[in-house]
Amino acid sequence: MRSIWNGSISFGLVTIPVKTYSATDRTSSVSFVRIHEKDGAPIQYRKVCELDGQEVPNEEVGKGYQPPGDDAVVPITDEDLSRLPMPTAKTLSILSFVDPGEIDPLQLDKAYYLGPNGASATKPYALLREALEHHAKVAIGKVAMRGRETLAMLRAHDGALLMHTLLWPDQIRSADGVAPEAVTVRENEMKLAETLMDALGELDPAELHDDYREAVEELVAAKREGGTPAAPDASAAPGAQVIDLTAALERSVRAVRGGGREDAGDAGDASVTPLRGRGPTREKAAAKTAPRAKGDGGRTGRTSAAKKAGGGKRTTGKATAEKTATGRSASGKTAAEKPSRAKRTTKPSAS
Repeated sequence: MRSIWNGSISFGLVTIPVKTYSATDRTSSVSFVRIHEKDGAPIQYRKVCELDGQEVPNEEVGKGYQPPGDDAVVPITDEDLSRLPMPTAKTLSILSFVDPGEIDPLQLDKAYYLGPNGASATKPYALLREALEHHAKVAIGKVAMRGRETLAMLRAHDGALLMHTLLWPDQIRSADGVAPEAVTVRENEMKLAETLMDALGELDPAELHDDYREAVEELVAAKREGGTPAAPDASAAPGAQVIDLTAALERSVRAVRGGGREDAGDAGDASVTPLRGRGPTREKAAAKTAPRAKGDGGRTGRTSAAKKAGGGKRTTGKATAEKTATGRSASGKTAAEKPSRAKRTTKPSAS
């Protein structure tokens, strides 16, 4: 992999030179180019000055900043930016170590692998990784990449250090007015929902794939051969229906346990569409939904996906991902909400 940023991790008096690599790859996702429908030629985008209407060459394109609520644009040069006080320009400065559940998943932005840069960095790199795993913590700090400072979360993952850039707390919008109010969920509905969750079984990441991309590729292949693309099966897409929630849950559980739709009911009833690549056996589903022994805290019969992937041995790096997925600590507050050290680490910098 090609390194995209060289810098260092700093916590206390320890400095670890690192190289940064992109941890994700979006090149496989579907993307389209804009064309002229008349002749099929690609459309080019040109930089045009709004004042005189003339095309501007790249060497004459600069930066400008428009303050919020102001119509004026202030020119900013690279020299101006280079004089800004930004100690995090080449250093991920760790401010605190917190529980993974204190970080709201809404704050997660991009992910990068960090690797040691040089032989002298291998020992402190391994020490920080092992300490994060053993202590079940993630590191919160600040780093400047590509011309702007951002929050960052550092965690151990699959034997490496993984850095997530984070959104600032004031970049997270409130959920006010989104969720319904005064809704009563009955106990039997909750039990059925939990039974369905257990019966769906474990998730194998290797069986996940992009159905939309495959459909686009089939469409392109058909058009190249001069054929007619296959029409989608309209009967497979259920319409919006007013259903009995309890009956829908019961039918869903039966359908998942049977590995198909045979118990899903008629076209007019509530139905369930099984996930592709899933389909636990009756024995496996029954084992997962069997009554649990008292005193086990509800853990009997549950096998996490992380445990499966690790051959029965859970690494703290994977446990971190699970904890982060919950997005909240036991108190129900995020890093942006708790009046703790975590909040101080997520406070925007004056720079």
